[in-house]
Amino acid sequence: MISVTDNAAKKVDELLQAEDATDMALRVSVRPGGCSGYNYEMYFDAKISEDDKQSNVGDVTVVVDSASASLLEGATLDYKDGLEAGFSIENPNAQRSCGCGKSFS
Repeated sequence: MISVTDNAAKKVDELLQAEDATDMALRVSVRPGGCSGYNYEMYFDAKISEDDKQSNVGDVTVVVDSASASLLEGATLDYKDGLEAGFSIENPNAQRSCGCGKSFS
């Protein structure tokens, strides 16, 4: 299962509060595509299926579909403020990644 830093959980909670969607979960998945083979995908989702992997970080629920779980095992979702603000995923399963950092193989 992917782990989530406190900074990332705080930012996700802020976004959910701003959208008045505190009943939703953050879904993290991996999809074929990009210049290196796979793309990360993150979005808020109200539907959690029985085969989803689920964890809670504070008030935030994170779900990963079973197909993506093995590709995200040991990965960490982080959020950084500043000049290059945004979410990032550090994934020990990635053999290589593209220059933009949006896809991996």
